[in-house]
Amino acid sequence: MPLQPVTRTRRVLEWFGVDVDWERVPADPARAYRDDLWLGLAFAAVAVLGTELGRSIGYFEDVTTPVPVLYLLTVLGAAPIALRRRYPLAVLAVEYLHFLLVGITVPTLTMLAPLQVVYFVALFSAVAWARDRRAMLLVVGAVLFVMFGWIVWQFAVGAGVEGIVEQMGLDDVQPGLISPVVAWVAFTWLINLAYFFGAICAGQLMWHGARRREQLAAQADTIERQTAELQRQAVVTERVRIARELHDVVAHHVSVIGIQAAAARRMLAGDPAAAATPLATIEGESREAVAQMRGLLGTLRGIEAPDEPRGAAARMPEPGLADVPRLADGAGGLDVEVRVVAEPGAVDEVPGPLGLSLYRTAQEALSNVRKHSTARRASVVVRVDRRPARRDDPAAERFPHGFAEVEVLDDGRPRQGSAGTGLGLVGVRERVATHGGLADVGPRATGGYRVRVRLPLPEDRP
Repeated sequence: MPLQPVTRTRRVLEWFGVDVDWERVPADPARAYRDDLWLGLAFAAVAVLGTELGRSIGYFEDVTTPVPVLYLLTVLGAAPIALRRRYPLAVLAVEYLHFLLVGITVPTLTMLAPLQVVYFVALFSAVAWARDRRAMLLVVGAVLFVMFGWIVWQFAVGAGVEGIVEQMGLDDVQPGLISPVVAWVAFTWLINLAYFFGAICAGQLMWHGARRREQLAAQADTIERQTAELQRQAVVTERVRIARELHDVVAHHVSVIGIQAAAARRMLAGDPAAAATPLATIEGESREAVAQMRGLLGTLRGIEAPDEPRGAAARMPEPGLADVPRLADGAGGLDVEVRVVAEPGAVDEVPGPLGLSLYRTAQEALSNVRKHSTARRASVVVRVDRRPARRDDPAAERFPHGFAEVEVLDDGRPRQGSAGTGLGLVGVRERVATHGGLADVGPRATGGYRVRVRLPLPEDRP
């Protein structure tokens, strides 16, 4: 189905860059304009030389114009090229006005090869460098109208086709398959179509090429900026992750050490032997804290601790969901009950990053209970459910392949004067946001406090 006229017109306008919010300017204007100046001088010199050569071989035999005037007209035709990128449309108008006026008075001069090249370069430059594309179409259209009108006028009013044929001695001869008259007219139109539309197409392709190069350069700059921003964000994200790990490790062990130290201090006065148990707990917790911090710092620095076996810190595995029951062993006087609600082996199949986040959540929650609550008992429930969520379940979209969850409950009240910084709960919410899970943190209606975090499990893949 043929295109509608409006569609064809729109495509032509788009190809010429009409209404495109981009202007082509030289990357180094000073250098470009200086080069154009030298180009204009070179064209003027070559055009004058061409005029003299033509005069020497008798090309201007029937021309009565004085030689200095011929040279002047030649220079006037070539010199405007020096401004072809600074004022492309003005140069085009001046060049073809020169062609029209000189063609009427001294037509032989405009047919010289150097000036023909000048006219071609002027049209090419106007299309390739015009900043206002609408004005370019108007000026180029006017030039084409005048030039093809000139050709028609030459055939109709000038020497005429018959006179040209007589000059060529073909009035009674037909060397080829086509009549000399028809062949001459067709040849003239073919040459001019190739000349004018070749310059226009070449200039427009040059314009498109420059635009694409600038777009690619802009895209490269954007990609470079985005890459730098992503690198910065990655560094910030890693710093936040390390800060969370340090907070969780230090807060847990230091809170246990603080509680046990207080208990040992009270026992030393009345029963020094009974103080051995809390002191042993302090020793174990301090060793565990140092070991975990060394492992974390070893990962951060990418080096090995000098006083440990080679690679021990780097190879130390991070805790996971299966390690949550161990938190009850270092509860520091808090009675902790851990229950696991999952099918056999389901806890071990939870991915490491999810297990670490849930472990740190339980660790932070128990640490907060010890430091900020009057509770004596706490419960930790670990749940892993691999069953796909039902379609009518509101959580189906968030947990389509099941979930892993840890819930910490206590029966105490907030302890007066023990408010913390809140960084621990901020870290919990950051972990939840990283994995796209849900968090329920706050006091319970029946008393005590609840911290429950549910994270989505990934899809099983063979």
